[in-house]
Amino acid sequence: MSQRTDESLSRRVHGGYALGSLATGAFGTVPGLLLLPYLTDTLGVAAGMAGLLVLLPKAWDVVINPLAGRISDRTRTRWGARRPYLLVAGLGVALLFASIFAAPFGQHRGAYVAVAFLATATAYAFFQVPYVAMPAELTTDPAERTRLMTWRVAVLALAILVSGALAPLVVAAGGGGVPGHRWMGVFVGALIAAGAVGAFLGTAGAPVGRARESEPSLRAQLRVAAGNRAFTRLLIVFVVQAVGIATVLAGVNYFAAQILDRPDDGPTLLFAAFVGPALLVMPLWRRVGAQAGKTRAFMIASLLFAAGALALLAAPVLPPVAVYLIVAVMGAGYAGEQVFAMALLPDRIADDEARTGKRQAGVFTGLWTAGETFGLALGPGVFALVLALFGYVSSDTGQAAAQTGTAKLGVLLGFTVLPALLVALPLPLMPSPSLRSADGFRRA
Repeated sequence: MSQRTDESLSRRVHGGYALGSLATGAFGTVPGLLLLPYLTDTLGVAAGMAGLLVLLPKAWDVVINPLAGRISDRTRTRWGARRPYLLVAGLGVALLFASIFAAPFGQHRGAYVAVAFLATATAYAFFQVPYVAMPAELTTDPAERTRLMTWRVAVLALAILVSGALAPLVVAAGGGGVPGHRWMGVFVGALIAAGAVGAFLGTAGAPVGRARESEPSLRAQLRVAAGNRAFTRLLIVFVVQAVGIATVLAGVNYFAAQILDRPDDGPTLLFAAFVGPALLVMPLWRRVGAQAGKTRAFMIASLLFAAGALALLAAPVLPPVAVYLIVAVMGAGYAGEQVFAMALLPDRIADDEARTGKRQAGVFTGLWTAGETFGLALGPGVFALVLALFGYVSSDTGQAAAQTGTAKLGVLLGFTVLPALLVALPLPLMPSPSLRSADGFRRA
């Protein structure tokens, strides 16, 4: 059983830190959900090209995220190393996100979206990397980190539910097409701003960790991170799974319209079914983790998600309520994946710091968030490739064009078999469970 220690954080810090997930949840969800169909069904961009426009700006994260980590590692202010970025970069993300869907140009709108998305991704790197680095510095107690992650994932699930379920409704309420997407951009931008300001204010006065010597160069730090096998294997699994999760996000609108024949309310109902249960299963996953350890619990959650995705192959012949129940099972698995992956990361950072005596949380989290954001961007690109291979037809009317049976099969396979494989196949790479930590969870 977990024990409270003198490193326990207040509920204000738990809640304040978790509010940052309003920003990460909204930015991680809405582009993956709406940007691809916005390009293919509103701006008339061909599916393959649309996938590239979504993917290439996020590929920049592989470069900018480690740099953002190193810069925040070296930052010294009276607010700490990380908190200034929560406010300044977070507000920048909010403004730039709204600009993605402004569509000020005619025939060059696709290129404009790519440039605006690139700028937003850059600002997001300077919010996300310091934000993810904070738990390893707020406390050295593994049990407290797990509690912190439980709060964070609960808010993350709420952010995904609110942003993912309401964003399509805002588009519809705003008149659909370009005008509706402009209103949606403002709505999600406001949600991101609220999360950034809330995290900055809520973590005021919290421990900021002790500054330690860092490696002398970014290349040296990356070498250290690559030499940490447990971290590297966990990162690979997390990135591949992020691609799988992102294919589900990218496919929601297409699945609702082409498979369920519910283009209006289908995306919202699918999102509610996927994310809603996550708010209820957090205590259950914590018990599973306490009994089985973080690594085994992570694998159980991953297999639950994959099994649900494969079961959705029967969606064309199932009643909608059965489809939503299966999606709820996937959502429960997704919640567990997120809790245990993010609880394992600070342990790996703390282990490295204890071994080397150097403060390198920013570099590890820079690599982690670069991999995550690249995976979340690659998912829509992979899904778009599947659409293109199966002959999906784009439209510039704001409504999806009529599709062939082959194109609909591509939507079904991209939403079911593909994410199931991407989530389940990398699991053998997970580090083997080792000694139990103080909270009863296994450290690896």
